[in-house]
Amino acid sequence: MNRISLAGLSCLALILAACGGSDKADSKDKITVPKDPFPSTYAPYPNPSVFIANATIIDGTGALIEKGGLLIENGKVSAIGKDLAAPGDAKVIDAAGRWVTPGIVDNHSHLGVYPSPGVTAHGDGNEISGPVTAEVWSEHGIWPQDPGFTRALAGGVTSLQVLPGSANLFGGRGVTLKNVPSRTVQGMKFPGAPYTLKMACGENPKRVYGYGNGSYPGGAPYSRMGNVAGYRESWIRAADYKRKWEKYEKEGGDAPMRDLELDTLKGVLDGDILVHMHCYRADEMAQVMDISKEFGYKVTAFHHAVEAYKIADKLAEYGACSSMWADWWGFKMEAYDGIKENIPMVHKAGACAIVHSDSDIGIQRLNQEAAKAWADGRKIGINIPEEEAWQWLSLNPAKSLGIDGKTGSLVPGKMADVVVWSGNPFSVYTKADQVFVDGALMYDRSDAAMRPVMDFELGQPGEGDLK
Repeated sequence: MNRISLAGLSCLALILAACGGSDKADSKDKITVPKDPFPSTYAPYPNPSVFIANATIIDGTGALIEKGGLLIENGKVSAIGKDLAAPGDAKVIDAAGRWVTPGIVDNHSHLGVYPSPGVTAHGDGNEISGPVTAEVWSEHGIWPQDPGFTRALAGGVTSLQVLPGSANLFGGRGVTLKNVPSRTVQGMKFPGAPYTLKMACGENPKRVYGYGNGSYPGGAPYSRMGNVAGYRESWIRAADYKRKWEKYEKEGGDAPMRDLELDTLKGVLDGDILVHMHCYRADEMAQVMDISKEFGYKVTAFHHAVEAYKIADKLAEYGACSSMWADWWGFKMEAYDGIKENIPMVHKAGACAIVHSDSDIGIQRLNQEAAKAWADGRKIGINIPEEEAWQWLSLNPAKSLGIDGKTGSLVPGKMADVVVWSGNPFSVYTKADQVFVDGALMYDRSDAAMRPVMDFELGQPGEGDLK
């Protein structure tokens, strides 16, 4: 019988290694799943230094500064407070009698995927081909020419999350945008913002699939039981997919076949993608929190959440935001128990309260929506200072999108996303005078040349110059 010496074995090992005979994959040959295959190309518009003087400033963290100053340099908040002096190279805006706030962040919008004009050809927000469509991304349906973006800008909105619709159990990825004109959606993408996953519970998915009609496909789920089974089945498949990739990354061998749907769900389980869930009823929100604990992910925000007031303590303990309307209720059964005091009651319980739009009209007046909720709270004895309530429009939604380290409050070093209001922004008579995005003046109510007009509007009546 032939024998191989130890020296021979050593030589054989060297030969195998040189020929790639090891069962461990070379790290440079590893297949990886790109986390950001469509990266942001956003760059701020020109942003010379600006000093806003003599303003009543809400800083977004809960503080109010009377007769304060705000210095913007290199697109960032440079200084804020009283008794500040303007540098010689800064343009000075005298805001005496006016108010200054962080720009509004709307964390529930469908601008771009349901653009104006609202015709069937423009409807790209719901991929209703199946109840689980986590493989689709809202950014691939966004039309940057949507005139709704500039209308929202005139209402003080500087950043927004564009979500798929709520027809599906898993509707797809959402994307966070800077509200600036751009030829491409990538030119609007908020740099460094994590992706989100839109999910929906309740009546919508069971109606679209369970009953169907001439427009909808029908099929499961038919019930709330079917909804929950659909979530759990998908998370089971996602957990298995995650294990296969982890094994491949550790041991090598053949890489798993990529699955776009499961890439997104794995991203949630890895903590890279934030879950935003359309959910009205308190009992369903409680069940969804239990499901998230079963599979090891977190719901970042419940949207619409008209019954959040019933479980505000549970939401605070769990750590989810509630993204709500001021007074929309009763338009379907799961919205029947909505109350006008919902937002202030959630805030009072120590939970994260947000005012959102879900509307191309409401997004133009979100300051008024917050004012309504604030006033309804006062009527029942919940006295929240205006400067604290403003967090519903800026810092809290920014937190829900994972961008609060960059925007949402007027803190030195953060993006200078700033609105100068004609008066108290909680007044129905107040309008945005100037809107800055990263320190660049993007809208000026007193200067027609500083009111963006989309190319699509050119030649149309009014040409979009009055907003």
